[in-house]
Amino acid sequence: MLLSLNSLIKQYNINISGVIHVGGHVGEEAMEYKMKDIENIIIFEPQKHCFDQLVARVNQVELPAKLVNKALGNRVGRAEIISDPTGLCGSILKPKIHLQLSPDTFFTETHDVEISTLDDEIPEDHTYNFLNMDTQGYELEVLKGGTKTLEGINYIYTEVNQAEVYENNAMISDLDEYLVDFTRVATGWHGSQTWGDALYIRKGLV
Repeated sequence: MLLSLNSLIKQYNINISGVIHVGGHVGEEAMEYKMKDIENIIIFEPQKHCFDQLVARVNQVELPAKLVNKALGNRVGRAEIISDPTGLCGSILKPKIHLQLSPDTFFTETHDVEISTLDDEIPEDHTYNFLNMDTQGYELEVLKGGTKTLEGINYIYTEVNQAEVYENNAMISDLDEYLVDFTRVATGWHGSQTWGDALYIRKGLV
């Protein structure tokens, strides 16, 4: 996370009742969630080799999270992920500017994965209020598949782009336009200024 969760919680008086994390990779945030005493958590990670490491990490820190080995988007079925061997840069979208930004990252693997939607995976009476997304340019499609789920979400922490890091990825302006019930309150850019992270808070809570 480019933005400090600790700082955001203090600055915006964020009260997290539950977390939906889309794109958990190998569980880098598991300890942070544990330290915040967040127990109502569901984490989605589609790549099996990353998912296995995620399971191990969550078990190691004793985080009471539900783990789901699926990708999320705006449809249900199968999808192909293009990835580097670590899985960190895996995306349903083909890499574009990423190839110039990280010339030492080689997209040599493809993975056939199950894809679902937030609304198919999350019950309507859920108690999650914080959505964390890191899906390498696919964030808008995740949101489109979760219109009902979003009704209970107050905070969205997401990766954002202002260049085609991946082919046809959503731009930060697209997310701003789609999230009409939210206000973007914080943005942090990577050194390249092409991608970063942002926090959106439901209007009325800012």
